[in-house]
Amino acid sequence: MRANKITVIGSSNTDMVIKASKLPAPGETILGGDFFMNPGGKGANQAVAAARLGGNVSLVAKVGNDIFGQQAKALFEADNINTKHLTIDPTHPSGIALITVDQHGENCIVVASGANGSLTTKEIDDAKEDILQSNLILMQLEIPLETVEYATEIASKAAIKVILNPAPATKLSDSLLSKLYMITPNETEAELISGIPVTDFTSAETAARYLANKGIRVIVITMGSKGALVFNDNKAIIVSAPKVEAVDTTAAGDVFNGALAVAISEGLDLKEAVEFACKAASISVTRMGAQASAPSRSEIS
Repeated sequence: MRANKITVIGSSNTDMVIKASKLPAPGETILGGDFFMNPGGKGANQAVAAARLGGNVSLVAKVGNDIFGQQAKALFEADNINTKHLTIDPTHPSGIALITVDQHGENCIVVASGANGSLTTKEIDDAKEDILQSNLILMQLEIPLETVEYATEIASKAAIKVILNPAPATKLSDSLLSKLYMITPNETEAELISGIPVTDFTSAETAARYLANKGIRVIVITMGSKGALVFNDNKAIIVSAPKVEAVDTTAAGDVFNGALAVAISEGLDLKEAVEFACKAASISVTRMGAQASAPSRSEIS
């Protein structure tokens, strides 16, 4: 067994993507788009990204008893992800995401959660032994918040680091925030959680200080092509992102989080870890797709 075990708890979806000249306005139909069907879901994306970068990854997730779930399991195993706790839901379909991507790489996404919505505390209890053997836990918010809170409580009591990528954005309790080792919101998510509008690095630091006061040890606010702000020990640093031509930003944040988890599990300091994550994310935006865009370790110099 490899060391530095990362357990990802989260969603698995199939992404149905149309690439078009622009994002449609309400009521508008756009012709001429290319269609792709790719594996996705924030939990699955982050698990795949971490595994491709050399992480020792286990995934706790739920899929439907359908072709999408079967394909997801096969793809996870092809990426050397432990699927012991990938549960088949007999009553709900696998999660589906409908994604439109414009010519600048920007996207809009609608998700039908399906089996992801039935990932409950029972599945966390079933995976508890593996969770307690982990170096860190990585989660997002495409599964029930109660499940996230329950898993965080278990990990926190065992002094296991919990990284929460708070996406999609929602309000979070002070109790949950106080148990996190790290939180990785983007600008929109940081504003929703803190109540502080985030428009630049100065306002990002203000929001980060707010979150630090809730008891979170490390705050990393991702800011797209501008890079990320890292706040720890009452100090903020800015990490720039490599300049690239974006083709599709879908899952860039997920690749960032998977890479960050690997770097931290390997003992890199925070600045190095975030630089590593920025490099991985910058590669992903030059490619179409979610998991399809995640780079291998050899691609990051």
